[in-house]
Amino acid sequence: MTSIIQFLSMGGYAVYVWSSYGVAAIVLIALALVSWRRTKAHEAELQSLQDASPHRRRRRAAQMEEAT
Repeated sequence: MTSIIQFLSMGGYAVYVWSSYGVAAIVLIALALVSWRRTKAHEAELQSLQDASPHRRRRRAAQMEEAT
């Protein structure tokens, strides 16, 4: 039990070490959330663009069929 307490106290630098881990964890979580939200927004934008232009998909599908 003493070794665990010594480990957690980090030789007197526990405040700096654990706060650094905390800040790093918060930053990583924030980056993951921002990336997820941007991905969802871009997927929605892509879907709306595809829905607005159905002829383009037909032309491309026809070109793909001609190529094969």
